[in-house]
Amino acid sequence: MHHRFPMTQLQALGELLQADGKSARVLVVGGAALLLRGWVSRTTHDVDVLAVVDESLRRARTSDLSDLEPYTRRVADDFELQADWFNSAVALQWQTGLPPRLRDDVAWRSFAALHVGIAGRSTMIALKLCATADHSPRSVHCQDLLALAPTDVELREARTWALTQDHSEAWPQLLDEVIHHVQTRRSS
Repeated sequence: MHHRFPMTQLQALGELLQADGKSARVLVVGGAALLLRGWVSRTTHDVDVLAVVDESLRRARTSDLSDLEPYTRRVADDFELQADWFNSAVALQWQTGLPPRLRDDVAWRSFAALHVGIAGRSTMIALKLCATADHSPRSVHCQDLLALAPTDVELREARTWALTQDHSEAWPQLLDEVIHHVQTRRSS
């Protein structure tokens, strides 16, 4: 993994945009958000873009990063990254529902002409709870959730939102198993 990913690459992307007289504002989640906030020190190979947004997060364009593609492709070439290093695979979340405190806990950082909204703690706990329930307690998502060290209150709030994301019969039990795992690991 390249040192200082994703900061160096985001800066390069912002400088390319700036050189062309353009700018962009994106909302980032996932491992890159955790790294940018300093909550984890693990590596990641991509930047999960939830949406291209306005500053208030009221208007969003999801899953279409085509305006940025020439710039992200150049950064990928320059830094020998995967072509999808800057992707909107998580953008469907905008349609299925966002954690309730997302708008309140976004922190903005500027990388030249690229303005990055970084999802906050309550949002990341909720998203990582869902991702862990979808995968397993051995996944990187669970490691991220453990690194966030959520309180019981934060886990209950995340669970309440997570229940809206999947209506299968097994989903509540999967969430409860993840929560129990986190609580057990936290107390040991």
